[in-house]
Amino acid sequence: MFDKLFKLKENKTSVKTEIIAGVTTFMTMAYILFLNPNILSVTGMDKSAVFFATAISAGFVTIAMGLVANFPIALAPGMGLNALFATVALAGVGMRWQVALGAVFISGLIFILLTVTQIRQILVVAVPNSLKRAITVGIGLFITIIGLKLSEIMVVSAKVIAPTLAALGKNAGMTTLNFFEWNIGLGSFHNSSMLLSLIGLLLTAVLMARKVKGSLLIGIVATTIIGIPMGVTIIPQAFSPFSLPDFHHLAVGALDIPGALRMGIWTVVFTFTFVELFDTFGTLVGTAGKAGLIDADGSSPKIGKAMLVDAFGVSFGALMGTSTVTSYVESAAGIGEGGRTGLTALTTGIFFLFSLLIAPLAGIIPSAATAPALIIVGVLMASSVLDINFNDFTEGFPAFMTFVIMPFTYSIANGIAAGIISYVLLKVATGKWKQVHWMMFLLFVLVISRYIFLNE
Repeated sequence: MFDKLFKLKENKTSVKTEIIAGVTTFMTMAYILFLNPNILSVTGMDKSAVFFATAISAGFVTIAMGLVANFPIALAPGMGLNALFATVALAGVGMRWQVALGAVFISGLIFILLTVTQIRQILVVAVPNSLKRAITVGIGLFITIIGLKLSEIMVVSAKVIAPTLAALGKNAGMTTLNFFEWNIGLGSFHNSSMLLSLIGLLLTAVLMARKVKGSLLIGIVATTIIGIPMGVTIIPQAFSPFSLPDFHHLAVGALDIPGALRMGIWTVVFTFTFVELFDTFGTLVGTAGKAGLIDADGSSPKIGKAMLVDAFGVSFGALMGTSTVTSYVESAAGIGEGGRTGLTALTTGIFFLFSLLIAPLAGIIPSAATAPALIIVGVLMASSVLDINFNDFTEGFPAFMTFVIMPFTYSIANGIAAGIISYVLLKVATGKWKQVHWMMFLLFVLVISRYIFLNE
């Protein structure tokens, strides 16, 4: 049955190999089950609800990838994209998380439209590799900042300079940020949470350096255990590690689509769409290409089905109550174990669904245990800077502006916009306009128009 459904012999693999590959992929990306709730909880979302949404969306969408596209690629709420979501819907600062979920849902519909009309593939070709890599680097830096803050290694405090002026600015519809003095410094070594984070960071780094499979997951679990005698990991009374999550606070169907249409649709939806666009394509082509499943240029007909499943996953995840679901580069671990078909993805998806039984464990994992994983992921993403050609200033400068503007303005959208604008301007000014894809000129006009005619 499996051979006929997944064409195992044709792909020179076996049921045993595919299942082992699926388990390996799950082990390398299971950290998202514990990390995602901690990240999205800063928006006011319930951790148990996010755990449920993470497991359900990762499980069903990954299974769909296996059955529909017959690809050994797993999907789950993406790192970087969940950080973006948390920033947009930061509790008490940004838009409500329900509205942010609405924006994610809309971006999924846009993906479906772009994929069916082939525009998505054109955009991927249009944007130069230097900017694609810079976007990855910028998000890596963004994630690192969040990890440093959650670990309390970096402490951010605000001091009111002039309360009367702040009140005046607020009444006048002005931002009050200008009336605060922001201080950024190193946390205290007397802080148990910070010490636990440093222990976890060192432990995970050593595991990564030794190329231990599942390093991030092992690091999170080990750090959580170490945190028990330190008083950072709190285990509630009558704790049971194996039971279904609390269904009273689930965010299934809680998204606010009308709210997303009213609030910053150009900024938020465009950012979710743009970042996910290249993240998915790069992951699919990079991992599946290593397995010999598609050409280097992604010309395999399977890539279209894979992108369609990915697009569906974005909206499905939002309906379940989580940030953007995307293809995971950790799928390369399963491919490295010999995974070549959708049976690998099916196995991984089933394990994600079974993980619902360990939902209570997610609730006791402290931020100090997951923050190191964020920093490590930031390192992995920032390594893409090595693929940027800084010898060509028309490539290096736009890339630099992209990944510097992102963390320094605390906006991924601003970084992408800076990259597009500077890239087109430099290429035209140096007579290299023929190197610019026509779609980049269109994006240039759209970005400029967005900053001229739309309010922040």
